[in-house]
Formats: sequence, structure tokens, C-alpha cells
Amino acid sequence: MSNSYEDSLPLDALNERIAILEDNIRQLIEQAAAASGEQNESRIADRISQQNDELDRLIKIRDSRKK
Repeated sequence: MSNSYEDSLPLDALNERIAILEDNIRQLIEQAAAASGEQNESRIADRISQQNDELDRLIKIRDSRKK
């Protein structure tokens, strides 16, 4: 599903949001490695999944502009 806000972002702003998501995912992976307890690991895994979904969506928007 496409969000009209992201569809209207300039390419450099879209690339910046992608970079932020990539950094968020890296930080979450580091947290997951340090986390102890099944509940913490599950919560972090859910956040990583959400961030990856958003990253994939923004990359698709960016790639569609290059065509």
C-alpha cells in the first residue's frame, strides 16, 4: 500500500528516510543481540519486522521513480 506523503517526497528526502530506517534496523539488531528474555527478543523482532516492511515499501517507491 502506498502512502501519498512518501509518494510526494523529493528523492533526496526519500533516500534520507531509507537511511534512517536502515540505521534503526541496525540498532535494533544490536539490541536483539544484547537482549535477554524471550519477551524482549520477541518485541525487538516485531520492531525489526515493522522497520523492514517500511524500508521495503520506501525502496519500492524510490525504485518506481527511477523507471
